[in-house]
Amino acid sequence: MSNLLEIRDLVTSFDTDTGWVRAVDGVSFSVDRGKTVGLVGESGCGKTVTAMSIIDLLPKPSGNILEGKVLFKNRDLRQISPREMRRVRGGEIGVIFQEPMAALNPVHRIGKQLIEILKLHQEISKKDALKKAVELLDAVGIPAPEKRLSNYPHQLSGGMRQRVMIAIALACEPDLLIADEPTTALDVTVQAQILDLIASMQKKLEMAVLMITHDLGVIAQNCDEVVVMYAGRIVERAPVKELFARPLHAYTKGLLASIPQIDSVRKTQLNTIPGQVAAIQDFVTGCRFCQRMERIDSLLSRQRPEYREVSPDHWVETCPQCYQG
Repeated sequence: MSNLLEIRDLVTSFDTDTGWVRAVDGVSFSVDRGKTVGLVGESGCGKTVTAMSIIDLLPKPSGNILEGKVLFKNRDLRQISPREMRRVRGGEIGVIFQEPMAALNPVHRIGKQLIEILKLHQEISKKDALKKAVELLDAVGIPAPEKRLSNYPHQLSGGMRQRVMIAIALACEPDLLIADEPTTALDVTVQAQILDLIASMQKKLEMAVLMITHDLGVIAQNCDEVVVMYAGRIVERAPVKELFARPLHAYTKGLLASIPQIDSVRKTQLNTIPGQVAAIQDFVTGCRFCQRMERIDSLLSRQRPEYREVSPDHWVETCPQCYQG
C-alpha cells in the first residue's frame, strides 16, 4: 500500500506583532490510498492550519511553511509553482471547508460555481459542464437539482450548502478529500447523511480522506487511523481501534473520558480536561500538556519529549508525566 499523502516535519508559522509563532510544530503523518485518517483535537490545536498548509491556502503574507515536506503522489507540493498548485487544488485534492456560507461566493448562483470548477480543471464544454453539475447535485442528494443551479447560497439550508460544498469538492473526482469539520452546526440527522455521503463517494472514487474534527464519535465510526493534535504537535497516532482501546497519552485519555456515556447516571457532571490551551505565543519548547496542567519542572518545559513508536503503528509523545504506557 502506498502513501498518497505524506507530511514530514511540517512547521507552519505566522508573523505577528510579537514575532514569528509556530502554529504547527514538527508534524508528521501519512494518508494511504482509499483510507480515512482522522485529525482530532480541541479548537486552536493546529488542525485546520495543517490542512491549509497542504494545499497552500495559508493567509499571506503572514502565514508561511518554514520547514518540512508535503509529499503528494511522491511530489513535494512546496516545490511546485503556484500555477501547478492551482491544478492540484480542486483537481487532485478536493476540500470541504469548515463554513460553507463563507466558502461559497454569495453573489454567484450555485450552478455558476460548479461549472467554474469543472471548466477550470477539465476540458469540457459549457453544455457538458451544466449536465455534469446537475449530476453532481443529484449525487449528493439535493432534490430538483436543475432548479437548485439557479439558487444563491443564502437560499439554501445549512445542510444543503454543505452538500453543495461536497459536490464542488468531488467535481473532478479527486484522489484526496480534505474534510474540515464537514458536519459543524448541522443537526444529528443531517450530520449522519453527510458522513454517509462522504463514505459512499469515497468507496465509489477509491479516494483517501483526511477528516478534521473534534468529534470523537465521528472519528470512531468513519476513520481507519487517528492523529491526535495538541498545541501544534501530534501527541498520539494509532489505528482507530487501537487508540480507543489503549490510549497512552494523558491528553488522549482526557478527550476520551469527556465523551458522554449512554449508561452514565442522569445529571452527572461531565468529565473535562482542566485548564485550557496556552496562547500560541506562550507555547513552551517542552511538553505543552504539562504546561496546561501547570506541572512546574524546568526540564519538562525546556526539552521536547521524544515522539516514538511504542508498539506497531502506535506513536506517542513520551513525556515522563503524560505518557502512561
